[in-house]
Amino acid sequence: MAQTPSIPKGTRDFGPEQMARRNYIFDTIRSVFRKFGYSQIETPAQENLSTLLGKYGDEGDKLLFRILNSGDAFAGVDTSLDSKALSLKICEKGLRYDLTVPFARFVVQHQNELAFPFKRFQIQPVWRADRPQKGRYREFYQCDADSIGSTSLMGELEMVQMVDEVFSSFGIRVCLKINNRKVLAGLAEVCGCPDKMTDITVAIDKIDKIGLEAVEAELRERGLDDKAIGVLKPVLTLQGSTEDKLASMRGILATSETGQKGLDEIEELFGLIKDAGVTCNVELDLSLARGLNYYTGAIFEVKALDFEIGSICGGGRYDNLTGIFGLPNMSGVGISFGADRIYDVLTGLEKYPGALSVSSRILFANMGKEEARYILPLSVSLRKAGIACEIYPDSSKLKKQFDYADRKGIPFISICGADEIAARKINVKNLASGEQKAFDYDDLEGIIAFI
Repeated sequence: MAQTPSIPKGTRDFGPEQMARRNYIFDTIRSVFRKFGYSQIETPAQENLSTLLGKYGDEGDKLLFRILNSGDAFAGVDTSLDSKALSLKICEKGLRYDLTVPFARFVVQHQNELAFPFKRFQIQPVWRADRPQKGRYREFYQCDADSIGSTSLMGELEMVQMVDEVFSSFGIRVCLKINNRKVLAGLAEVCGCPDKMTDITVAIDKIDKIGLEAVEAELRERGLDDKAIGVLKPVLTLQGSTEDKLASMRGILATSETGQKGLDEIEELFGLIKDAGVTCNVELDLSLARGLNYYTGAIFEVKALDFEIGSICGGGRYDNLTGIFGLPNMSGVGISFGADRIYDVLTGLEKYPGALSVSSRILFANMGKEEARYILPLSVSLRKAGIACEIYPDSSKLKKQFDYADRKGIPFISICGADEIAARKINVKNLASGEQKAFDYDDLEGIIAFI
């Protein structure tokens, strides 16, 4: 009995048309990264599990795909261990959860080869053992840019500028939300719960998904009392201009030096954004938390304004991510574009350029061996001139060859038989308009101009 073909949940196949669209996304983002002086690197799909564990919080650790050790992974292992301890015995490697932690490992491992500040970008897949749903996949691409080795807020500004330019190039209206983890740390202090910074950020990071009441309930479950929640609640619902929000927060965080420093950084960054002429909608969102433990300063999140989906881009400042690998006090800032969600937004808004899926400009019909040999040198010349073309491989019925051109979206076809060979001519037909022209065999420029 034949096996039914399938792929794992949370993954997708991409055909030629989809790949043309994905490459449009990757090429656009890559070109913007390079404009700002970022160089491309790649890291392995699998990392040592010790590299990944403990970097994404308890919830992130649960979403790591672990790779079973090769050979008999269970040989000599006490199988009565609990599942967490057992997995550490039989799995030494895991699939990367994001590109930032592997980047930190890369920086430390190759520090003597790099010029700092080091500005890199990566466009590679990552894996998360999440529950698949709309806009959420288990395998998806990230397009990351990071600058490491400087504490200057010019790094944050570059992230904002790249967000602005990328989505402007795509024609997608977005809102870029900004907050600062120092502000959140200050809130934890004034709540009287400085040790519950992680609990607070994990809970309020869900506010867009579950609402304020559910966040309050989760905060109580995590050990915050009504007084602490009373301090947090007005912050999560704060309205008004950036200046108004900052003024309110100055009062709320009056007793927190850390919180005041975070507000200073926000104020400076918004000044830089104004001076740089950033055109996208930028908003100070004090409920933004981004629940990854390694963020220490500015944090970013981007939402599409005209399409319902989760965040399509995010990032932030991290002060000591390389310290866990033996290189302390190396501050960095990064942004990650979610290619798969951007793909869904562009598809939903029909924002792709029209010519992306065209694979070849012209198809040479195959009328027989002699005719194919007649066409062959011309096809070579066209490709050298940068024109994608192909010769139909079999001498089949013309209807089949026309159908092939139609299914592939090839706009021109050339049919050359014995008469054309005798006259040293090339017939070319525009399949959309029906216009047809005959060219001298050596009139390469004329053929190119027509197609």
